[in-house]
Amino acid sequence: MEKSRANILWVDDEIDHLKPHILFLEEKGYTISTATNGGDAVSLVESSAFDLILLDQTMPGIDGLETLKRIKAIHADIPTIMITKSEDEWLMDAAISDYISQLLIKPVNPSQILMACKQVLEKSKLREAKATSDYLKVFQDISQRIQNDLTIDEWWDLYHELVQWQLRFDEHRDTGLGDILKEQFQSCNREFIHFIENNYTRWLAGENKPVLSPQFYDSFIKPELEKDQKTCFIVVDCLRHDQLMALMPDIQKYFNVKMDYQVSLLPTATPYSRNALFCGMYPDEMVKKYPEQGKMMEEHAPSLNQLEKEFFADLLKRTGFGHKSFHYHKIWAVEEGNKFKNRIQDYLKQDILAIVVNFVDILAHKSSQSNVLKEMVPDEAGYRIAVKSWFGNSWLFQVLKVLSESDFKVIITSDHGSIRVQKDVMVAADKDASSGVRYKFGRNLNTKSRNALIVKNPAEYRLPAFGQQPSYIMAKDDVYFVYPNQVHKYQSMYGNSFQHGGISMEEILVPVATLVGK
Repeated sequence: MEKSRANILWVDDEIDHLKPHILFLEEKGYTISTATNGGDAVSLVESSAFDLILLDQTMPGIDGLETLKRIKAIHADIPTIMITKSEDEWLMDAAISDYISQLLIKPVNPSQILMACKQVLEKSKLREAKATSDYLKVFQDISQRIQNDLTIDEWWDLYHELVQWQLRFDEHRDTGLGDILKEQFQSCNREFIHFIENNYTRWLAGENKPVLSPQFYDSFIKPELEKDQKTCFIVVDCLRHDQLMALMPDIQKYFNVKMDYQVSLLPTATPYSRNALFCGMYPDEMVKKYPEQGKMMEEHAPSLNQLEKEFFADLLKRTGFGHKSFHYHKIWAVEEGNKFKNRIQDYLKQDILAIVVNFVDILAHKSSQSNVLKEMVPDEAGYRIAVKSWFGNSWLFQVLKVLSESDFKVIITSDHGSIRVQKDVMVAADKDASSGVRYKFGRNLNTKSRNALIVKNPAEYRLPAFGQQPSYIMAKDDVYFVYPNQVHKYQSMYGNSFQHGGISMEEILVPVATLVGK
């Protein structure tokens, strides 16, 4: 016996008049059960499993809306198509608010009913098939493009395209193409690493460089200040492009958004890329102007961004905007975020707001320390879901809603992204070497060049030189560093966690979203 496409319950007091419609649906492979009133319909839903309800609004006894309420109390997720003679807007509003899938106005023909049923029951499968077909068409194109001599703009476009596929596949987790997309990301990252190795020091020398972390202010904030535009600058630490794109449906309810990108400095870590955003300097310049910062970095202080407010105040003065009022606020806990939200009207009196949000970075680091979080954030899709859930309920979203109605322009970016690390690689290091998982600095650092960019001359990379024979190593691909005598400890702690400091599209290509309230 051929399997039914779906079990449908059709509820209408004139069901006998709909026999042609029922026969048509049965010919198309659907199994149809019927009821002539709401009470019988509720009883059938209690005793049988249905994939879809077709529900008349005007019936003797309890009407369609009341029947729908009782059915939803039994089976909250069952999709329902309501059919009515009335075009009254109140009925449409009531039906929509009661979570119907579609509303049809009588008279309806069999083809119209069939189309409605297909849209409700098979939309997900049809979209999944379309996504599969579309991706298989572009897979080869992407594979060929990365063999070309791409520019940084072209790499950003390719990365953005891959992110769009990630988000599309989030809706269709059963396509089986997730692993293929993951492998394509890895192939692209291998070529991207070669691209960075061949071009990064050229950019530092000033040749056709993109917007790097030290130029972010000049490229995105300063032009707004020159127009006397009130500006809110938000750095969400460790926010990846895919995560920001996952937030866009919420953000775009309140803002028109223009997307750009910047390129994180190496290493892709707070002491380098984030401090550069606030001081507008390369790390070697920064430690000369601010010896205290250099000392903290050399001594591996617990916090390496304590001078951000001072950096930003000096940057405003150097560029002729020292007269503008500004407020800097770093928020690492929900209590602090709620305090900031409650005082937002006071802060709107400032010319410039600079806000650092640490949630995404904390989630990445804490997930490596908690088995519960590892289960909640097992992969990129899980990380996106966690960030989106946080944002939708966060003080930050509430603050953005207020800013959308103000005269502020909002610029959201990050200092760097992160990558899920899965390959442990041995590294030999001096006992005083830094403790990073994706990058290290110190002396006597030793690992294989296929796994890491080895920097023997820090000046070539505009990096501070600490101590004698200073060097840096930065992980490639999905590598993380382990010491020979602590392999199992590091594998248990960091394997399959999200880390940063190395070289990958996800860490280096940083989104910049400029928001203007609607």
